[in-house]
Amino acid sequence: MSTDFLRSPTNILKAIFFNPSKTPKIQALAMAACIHTSRAENSRTSSLSCDPNGSQIDDRVCNYIKYCRPNFSDLVSCVPNSENHSKSIRIPEDLGSFDPVENQDDLWVRMKNEARSDILQEPILSNFYVNSILAHDSLESALANHLSVKLSNSGTLPSGTLFDLFLGVIAEDKEIIRAVKDDLRAVKERDPACISYVHCFLNFKGFLACQAHRVAHSLWSNGRKILALLIQNRVSEVFAVDIHPGAEIGRGILLDHATGVVIGETAVIGNNVSILHNVTLGGTGKASGDRHPKLGDGVLIGAGTCVLGNVRIGDGAKIGAGSVVLKEVPARTTAVGNPARLVGGKENPIRLDKMPSLTMDHTSHISEWSDYVI
Repeated sequence: MSTDFLRSPTNILKAIFFNPSKTPKIQALAMAACIHTSRAENSRTSSLSCDPNGSQIDDRVCNYIKYCRPNFSDLVSCVPNSENHSKSIRIPEDLGSFDPVENQDDLWVRMKNEARSDILQEPILSNFYVNSILAHDSLESALANHLSVKLSNSGTLPSGTLFDLFLGVIAEDKEIIRAVKDDLRAVKERDPACISYVHCFLNFKGFLACQAHRVAHSLWSNGRKILALLIQNRVSEVFAVDIHPGAEIGRGILLDHATGVVIGETAVIGNNVSILHNVTLGGTGKASGDRHPKLGDGVLIGAGTCVLGNVRIGDGAKIGAGSVVLKEVPARTTAVGNPARLVGGKENPIRLDKMPSLTMDHTSHISEWSDYVI
């Protein structure tokens, strides 16, 4: 494969769309061509040099920008916006057909097709989508790569080290990837702001924090507690979500917005649970042992809620936003307030006929709460 081929981003995109399996080879050759070209032109004055009479170092920098930056000049003009606002983006017409989705549950095929569609809409993101999605042959590899890039710390915690760690854990614990797929479906079905599976995978920090926790929990359960706690710390710093690696989390989880979510060490969360931002599942003080809440299946926890202590939230229960829950909440009931009280009263609470975590209905029956006044 010649460097002339690699100098055309259109050719690279065609190769990716027609034969994704050759993507890693194309990337390696592209890098080699980049290095070769920048070295070959060191002795000449670069047309991009800020100072034609400047040092060779300046020209090297400009050559790097010219040849290595993923600007895809034949797809998106490099002319400044002020000079190019009236010109439309030109996209190659023969990018090839998308992969057929033979199985409706084949999320990985769907995600790759969504990535290709996004490239057609926003060519400037081609490099991002290729590196994050299309260069990988499996969902496991793409997830390990994306998490490692997000959680790496230059110099002390390189992404390559994290990638090897994440991929190894995900490959060994098959339950993780099954949970990842259920979480993707949960976000897509319950969050109207989610426009595609690949959008959730790349951009939703609640989803990413949950998947990083799954890796950390697997490490914690296998005695690798130092690594697990390190991942918890990085997730807290990067995503503002603090989940202790000892916490047990089911499948089909939606952490909506997710900022400020805190989940303690002995907390247990069932399947198909939806939790909004600034929710705390915490303890009541310095007590050790089993000290954190237990959430059943299908529970919905509204924004800003605190559930404190080893209390049970029954299956299909709903906790209103801003509540402070200190006692058990029966299944399929609604608790609201500080301290939280059952809607309909303790003796005869109103029973929900639908799963609140799936409907995402935060307000039904609130008008029947006797203390609700504006």
